[in-house]
Amino acid sequence: MAAIKIRWVDGKMMVGSDSNGISIVIGPSPDPEYKWSGVKPSELLLLSVASCTAYDVIEILTKQRQPLEDLKVVCSGENLSEPPYNYTNIHLRFEAKGAIDPEKLEKAIQLSEEKYCSVSNTLRKGVTITREFEIINEDK
Repeated sequence: MAAIKIRWVDGKMMVGSDSNGISIVIGPSPDPEYKWSGVKPSELLLLSVASCTAYDVIEILTKQRQPLEDLKVVCSGENLSEPPYNYTNIHLRFEAKGAIDPEKLEKAIQLSEEKYCSVSNTLRKGVTITREFEIINEDK
């Protein structure tokens, strides 16, 4: 079982720590009222789904001995315009660099989303998650 901690610092600023004690600053977008800003709580969800799937994709491609040189995941989310501003759609764009087999990359992304990533599997019942990928060659 995972257990995290949130500690209120000041105003709307908090520090969140994971089960290993690793911390992240959470709070409003940059605002002159505050000395510092943090990651918006709702965007932590996007960071979670992007990093969870990236972790799986890297692991799967490594096991398949695919020559992955770099991976970037751009994650965007559409929210409802009224509170509680639920995410309705999340889109993941994978940009992989290396001489990777496109079918293996596509399968790795699919396996992550449908089988391995706990975040996307948790969200799947209420949020539409779409994906795309691009393999960037050395020439670009």
